[in-house]
Amino acid sequence: MALIEALNIKKYFPSQDGRVVKAVDDVSFAISSGETVGMVGESGCGKSTIGRVILNLLEPSAGQLRFEGRNIFDLPRAERRALRRKMGIVFQDPYSSLNPRMNVLQIVGEPLTVHHKLKGAMLRQEVVRLLEQVGLKPEQVNRYPHQFSGGQRQRLGIARALALGPKFLVLDEPTSALDVSVQAQVLNLIKKLQAANALTYLFITHDLNVVRHIADRVMVMYLGKLVEKGLKDNIFEQPLHPYTQALLSANPKIDPNSKGKRTLLEGDVPSPADPPPGCSFHPRCPLAQSVCRQVEPELRQIGDRLVSCHLV
Repeated sequence: MALIEALNIKKYFPSQDGRVVKAVDDVSFAISSGETVGMVGESGCGKSTIGRVILNLLEPSAGQLRFEGRNIFDLPRAERRALRRKMGIVFQDPYSSLNPRMNVLQIVGEPLTVHHKLKGAMLRQEVVRLLEQVGLKPEQVNRYPHQFSGGQRQRLGIARALALGPKFLVLDEPTSALDVSVQAQVLNLIKKLQAANALTYLFITHDLNVVRHIADRVMVMYLGKLVEKGLKDNIFEQPLHPYTQALLSANPKIDPNSKGKRTLLEGDVPSPADPPPGCSFHPRCPLAQSVCRQVEPELRQIGDRLVSCHLV
């Protein structure tokens, strides 16, 4: 049974001009226990919104989110609060996600104080254990965020996310604000912690190389919708959706002699407040035909994956 199952999730925001911004539009997927699923796409495609809806940091406009078979959105507030202990999030920016007025003991210990009522020596002992788990030193427990580097701050964010012993973490671009050398350290730490704590990850990023390093399966989003999902190796070796093909063709190659064909996309991503008719990708798709402009494609099984395209 899937640990996380999202069914027809929608999240719409009203705009000032009276239109509706469809940030997430009818998205469904499942994540099995112990799995890492990478979610990729351009900025503004709805990746982070999905992560926040899953954790109930944002109320969904429609749909269901089942955690261990229970629909979170239907639970009473007390039960939902208890269930949140099994889920956590690591935010993108380690500089703005930590309160500069709080020291490490307060930042990492806050979930333990709120949920488990720990305090004093017991709280300090547990915080020190968490710091050591993410590669920080016990003597740093009284320091403030400005006394740490970017990579160390992200380790603090990870320690805070692990404080309640969760089963599932949303990792919202956790390495995008870090130097490349530090990115590798944090990614290796994330993989090590997953093996040690039997964690399940939704890894949100726009960095395809990071996804290839850490994910088991990949979901590709465009304008609030899933356009392709499948096993990582299959998608990287043979992408089916034209948008996935364009993303991968733009990914830098390590081999300087590699001369892969580059797919250039014209125009900008349409507004989610005014999506085009038919396939949302057709204004930029080099293969678009008349049916693409008129009929919205369904996400359907094509071999080993799901693809939303009339031409596949």
